[in-house]
Amino acid sequence: MRVGIIGAGPAGMTAAFELARSGAEVELFEASPHVGGMARSIPLWGQTVDLGPHRFFSRDTRVNRLWLEMAGRDYDMVNRLTRILYKDAFFHYPLRPFNALLNLGPLESLRCLASYGWERLNPAPRPAPDASFEDWVTSRFGHRLFTIFFKTYSEKLWGIPCSELDADFAAQRIKKFSLGEAVKNAFGADASRHKTLVEQFAYPHGGNGSIYQRMADRCLALNGRLHLRTPVACVETENGRATGLQLADGTCHPFDHVVSSMPLTDLVSRMAGAPAEVVQAAAELRYRNTILVYLHVQGDGLFRDNWLYVHSAGLATGRITNFRNWTPHICQGRTDTILALEYWCCGGDEVWRSADARLIDRATRDIRMSGLIGDRSILDGHVHRIEKCYPIYARGFKQPLDVITRYLRTLGGLSVIGRYGAFKYNNQDHSILMGLLAARNILSDARHDLWAINTDYEYQESSVITETGLLEEPPRDTQA
Repeated sequence: MRVGIIGAGPAGMTAAFELARSGAEVELFEASPHVGGMARSIPLWGQTVDLGPHRFFSRDTRVNRLWLEMAGRDYDMVNRLTRILYKDAFFHYPLRPFNALLNLGPLESLRCLASYGWERLNPAPRPAPDASFEDWVTSRFGHRLFTIFFKTYSEKLWGIPCSELDADFAAQRIKKFSLGEAVKNAFGADASRHKTLVEQFAYPHGGNGSIYQRMADRCLALNGRLHLRTPVACVETENGRATGLQLADGTCHPFDHVVSSMPLTDLVSRMAGAPAEVVQAAAELRYRNTILVYLHVQGDGLFRDNWLYVHSAGLATGRITNFRNWTPHICQGRTDTILALEYWCCGGDEVWRSADARLIDRATRDIRMSGLIGDRSILDGHVHRIEKCYPIYARGFKQPLDVITRYLRTLGGLSVIGRYGAFKYNNQDHSILMGLLAARNILSDARHDLWAINTDYEYQESSVITETGLLEEPPRDTQA
């Protein structure tokens, strides 16, 4: 069995490793010089940083076992602290009622409670299939809380009004999270039932990307072939089946099966023989880009958070990561701090084309205005751009996506996985699971529905990673 894999992110790298250790002949093609995709780590100013905050957490035993197999004992359990920066105040996330009341003040708190109470007493009809993110969140939390804690950040991230963002984004990310659950957690209830509330996570000593580098090393040791700096032009098809890959240099490579984690829109638009309506559907889907501006700041002890969500409209950045607050190993004995400020845009936006120096100036202004670093000196800056890393869930996106998925399901010998590849806002664990199950489908008669992962996905087995390894748990009602 010869398998060609496009992309060495978490999904593609996992699929390659699983196939290679089961005896398949695997070739993986990655356009960049590195493995790990958006989840990789980079060296910077004598330290190690990730491409933004990448917290690993899963309850799926299959995923946890593979992650631990790669990490060994080279990881720490990190206490999570993430807060929301709004109007110069820090709100704990998950919600802590007294902290929120104190920061909002009595009048605003009463307005929020009244807005929430109104929605509870006057529930809206069952949301329409094309309901907006704003509709969904308002019905669950009230309009006032939506405006404070959801609107500004979401519109920075997606670049469209929340009234134009599909409710499916909320259904994937916060469908089981409610104000009542957050309040119960604040008073000691079990936070780990909801991934948004998890207070600890496993983090590798070598940075998040070390997991995928180890996977690549193991894959190579198993005679898998890894081609870096080798972009794929298209997937070749014949008689309703994927038959191989054509590379950007024009060479063709036949395979018995193809696994794609390249952007779904690129896959379809470049596929010879794809029906016109499928190509048109791909043209209706869009991705959002990320610009990461790293600032090298003098000293440590700036703030305690792993990362901050920036809801203040006066700051252009949407999220700020402090890498000193993950594990000491990535600081490598250095005493200064590296911060990452995130900016989101589309490919045609002016900011995407801005010079690095201009972006560093912009991040410097934002961090100064935030008050997070006081009068500390900023020693240097670095810019990293990532294309097509957030699938935009604009209202109505499911219709063209459904046209594409129906067509791709008809093609034999093709598996489509990953955040980019499946047009899903995956966490690492979702993409790892996609890679695992894609490999099992190829190697056996399994019929795992890869498109269903990160939709109404529930774990078959339950476990968590602890400082001593894997803790398997008895079955629990995941719908509670």
